[in-house]
Amino acid sequence: MTSTSTDAHKNGTSTTKAGGGLLRLLLDNGALTALVVLVIAMSLLSGDFLTTTNLLNVGVQAAVTAILAFGVTFVIVSAGIDLSVGSVAALSATVLAWAATSEGVPVVIAVLLAVVTGVACGFVNGALISYGKLPPFIATLAMLSVGRGLSLVISQGSPIPFPDSVSRLGDTLGGWLPVPVIVMVVMGLITAVVLGRTFIGRSMYAIGGNEEAARLSGLRVKRQKLVIYGLSGLFAAVAGIVLASRLASAQPQAAQGYELDAIAAVVIGGASLAGGTGKASGTFIGALILAVLRNGLNLLSVSAFWQQVVIGVVIALAVLLDTVRRKAGAAPAAAGAGSGGPKGKQALQYVIAAVVAAAIVGGLALWNNGSSSGGKKDLKLGMAVSTLNNPFFTEMRAGAQAEARKQGVKLTVTDAQNDASQQANQLQNFTSEGMGAVIVNPVDSDAVGPSVRGANDAGIPVVAADRGVNKAKTATLVASDNVAGGKQAAKTLADKLGGKGTIVILQGQAGTSASRERGAGFAAGIKEFPGIKVVAKQPADFDRTKGLDVMTNLLQSHADIDGVFAENDEMALGAIKALGSKAGTSVQVVGFDGTPDGFKAVEAGTLYASVAQQPRELGKTAVQNAIRAAQDTKIAGAVKVPVKVVTSKNVADFK
Repeated sequence: MTSTSTDAHKNGTSTTKAGGGLLRLLLDNGALTALVVLVIAMSLLSGDFLTTTNLLNVGVQAAVTAILAFGVTFVIVSAGIDLSVGSVAALSATVLAWAATSEGVPVVIAVLLAVVTGVACGFVNGALISYGKLPPFIATLAMLSVGRGLSLVISQGSPIPFPDSVSRLGDTLGGWLPVPVIVMVVMGLITAVVLGRTFIGRSMYAIGGNEEAARLSGLRVKRQKLVIYGLSGLFAAVAGIVLASRLASAQPQAAQGYELDAIAAVVIGGASLAGGTGKASGTFIGALILAVLRNGLNLLSVSAFWQQVVIGVVIALAVLLDTVRRKAGAAPAAAGAGSGGPKGKQALQYVIAAVVAAAIVGGLALWNNGSSSGGKKDLKLGMAVSTLNNPFFTEMRAGAQAEARKQGVKLTVTDAQNDASQQANQLQNFTSEGMGAVIVNPVDSDAVGPSVRGANDAGIPVVAADRGVNKAKTATLVASDNVAGGKQAAKTLADKLGGKGTIVILQGQAGTSASRERGAGFAAGIKEFPGIKVVAKQPADFDRTKGLDVMTNLLQSHADIDGVFAENDEMALGAIKALGSKAGTSVQVVGFDGTPDGFKAVEAGTLYASVAQQPRELGKTAVQNAIRAAQDTKIAGAVKVPVKVVTSKNVADFK
């Protein structure tokens, strides 16, 4: 009896310990807890989340952030900060593409040059911090600007096609395993080894814990910091190469803001900005949290504007959870201390916990598949817009949404925020959701190609809106005739100036077909007026604020200009603000797009004319053609939405 009771007690205790493995694992890892909660929540809310294709998408979308974050982990563990990794990634990729294409350098050497570029930038950061005595924030902020500027100088502001042999890094092995995921795992293992098994890793923790004590103990802190920031630059270069491989082109504006995501991933993973703590596994989990969150919110059709709010709140909650856990003493004690028992038992508990977690996730996947299999789904369309921080594209979205409601189809709209990589992620998500058709307004015509090819392979038709797609098949292109519009703008401005005078041109986002075509049309049209001289051309990225700043600067050296052509109304409105009382009197301004604010300026007389594209009509037509493509109805290869020059004489009729 006693023996039986004892055995039962032991078995119960063993079961309790095993069953408590998952709880102990979650309590000891705040970031892991947040990730598990997110995965379960997304699985319950979206039947498309726990599919093999989508989970691989999450891995791909986490790859670049994770690789950058692994490098930043070294810096943060040593109580530093690196704000330059996004720019260094873009610069390294640009150097590779430029060397391999424009200069004809062998690809292997071009890759080495890219890696050396990243390491060199890291060494410069380390030297400025160690020997120049600059605060890490200032030194790396300076490199952020220098790196971005050099990438723009080398590329002349335009994307550079990536060598095919290197672009394979963005492909898959065996048709299913993404290479970026493999690279991410390898870089993560290297990070873990460096932090846990090398002298430089131990030095990082010592410097982060107490730099002065580390110096007094004999560590050459200055040299160690050179190596630490050099490693960060190396990882940034690898991330840049992986990112450019996914986009099949080196984007000089790529990875903007990624340094903040990298830092967030490290902090979410349990590292302290004060230094001394941090590990590769935590950083990896932090990067996965960000990727799962963005992926899930896209699948749930959450507004692009609200996504930023949700992501910020979740980041804060994840870090708060970890802070509360630490204060409550849930973190395990130092190695060999406490009552956790032998390492073998702890490992067994963690294995059991992993099996339980996998069982939960698998059960949710089966539940979702069962619950979504009944009945015929309504037609779903996805629309990936380059940016919604522009009235033209906001109007285009409104026209698309109105037509979708009229046709009785579900339309999910995403905002890429002028980030080609983010748009690639959004298109991947649409593909994994099994959309009936996808509408894409590309950030960059080349960079969107691989993602569109992925949709092609999945049998999903793609409609391009306003801007074309290169190196991929689209069902149709719905756009205005930008070249003809540019010529009309040139003639309109030249006629108003009487065929003579000096003008400046505000150019749009580098790499977009809209900017290229409008600029080419205007250049061709203005040649017919030899009395008109273009004295300056500067990019303002289709942005009103940048248009104001660029125009203000141009007026310092060209105060006596007679006219301005802006490749969209937003930049034109910024130029008008800079011109002040000159706008519409001594200086004539012509814009492009026909936005509501542009029409108001035409009525007020400050904007002489706008080449109107009818963005609502463009969105409406795009949805109509996407529905036809989804239903396998034959459509034209290109659908042109008429443009018209709008002046004060006809603005009332056009509105």
